[in-house]
Amino acid sequence: MTGLVLALGLAGPAGAVAGPAQPAGSGTVAAGSFNRPGDLLIADQFNNRVIEVNAQHKIVWQFGLGPNDFSARSIIGVNDAQRVGPLTLMAGTGTPANTIPQCPQGCPDNRVMLVTQTGHIVWQYGTFGVTGSGPNQLNTPVQSTWLPTAHVLITDQANERIIEVNLTRHIVWQYGMTGTAGAGFNQLNNPNSAELLANGHILIADENNNRVIEVNRQHQILWQYPAVPDTNLLNGAAFASRLPNGHTLITDSNNNRAIEVTPAGHVVWSYTTNTQAGSNANPLPTRAVRLRNGNTLISDQFNNRVIEVNHAGMIVRQDGLLNVSDYSPTTTTAGLYAPYDAKVVGDYTGLTPPFGFLDLR
Repeated sequence: MTGLVLALGLAGPAGAVAGPAQPAGSGTVAAGSFNRPGDLLIADQFNNRVIEVNAQHKIVWQFGLGPNDFSARSIIGVNDAQRVGPLTLMAGTGTPANTIPQCPQGCPDNRVMLVTQTGHIVWQYGTFGVTGSGPNQLNTPVQSTWLPTAHVLITDQANERIIEVNLTRHIVWQYGMTGTAGAGFNQLNNPNSAELLANGHILIADENNNRVIEVNRQHQILWQYPAVPDTNLLNGAAFASRLPNGHTLITDSNNNRAIEVTPAGHVVWSYTTNTQAGSNANPLPTRAVRLRNGNTLISDQFNNRVIEVNHAGMIVRQDGLLNVSDYSPTTTTAGLYAPYDAKVVGDYTGLTPPFGFLDLR
């Protein structure tokens, strides 16, 4: 891992970009089980943690100290997590005021960071508890993606922008006008995700514009769904990914569903998450990710669960209890608290794979 250490500037004080490693969270729960392909990596939003869960629903790794800790040692209101080699990239959004009883006035985080297995922060963009748009500042970062260039693509939601940041914390590309919401040229309205496509374009879930757009580096929109924004077709675009067949998988949050659309905009698959007896009427699912086996992993936010559904719409796995929020340091069968994101370790179907990290090793 020497190449990565040098790339992050951790080999010594001269030229270091991350500064001294900072302890936070906790390490593995079960020896030898960290970073196992097939495990789930879950952003357990209001439990202020990221967890790795095995096939038996046991938590084998955790970063964050639980729903009552709002210090920099946890990741508050975490919205996104991705395994990058042996490191974990995560986005700490914070919790808005009047959202959860543990933090009625709101608790900002505003960090994107890479942490080790033992919970040390080795790189960070954004300053804990500081909300802003200046150098090394974020405002509600809801998603982060590791790029092949060893840059990080950050969806800086309340700043109305997507930014590409290098390891020395400089913004090298941006889509969206900082602090300006809109639907015109180079404008976004509450963006919720951004993925780098194989063709070099960026796929953006532009949540409050009720659209998914594919843009190039010159800020031109090359594709969008729907062709004309329409809340009957898409209402609250929370996430989008480009599948190997060329279709786009979209989390249509306010319509409580995930849909797969063709390049021509035809819906060829959908799954609605609020039809089960006992469901929250509006669970507002936030992530739908297609898996290598053809199933779809859905973060069913306010149903407090992560579900894997097959193409026929049958639930084949569930972590968390339907519409019940809870916390356990050891297992997901006791519950989750508004999970915002879930991915399978080692499965980047439709997602931007962390090839840049692999090249640095």
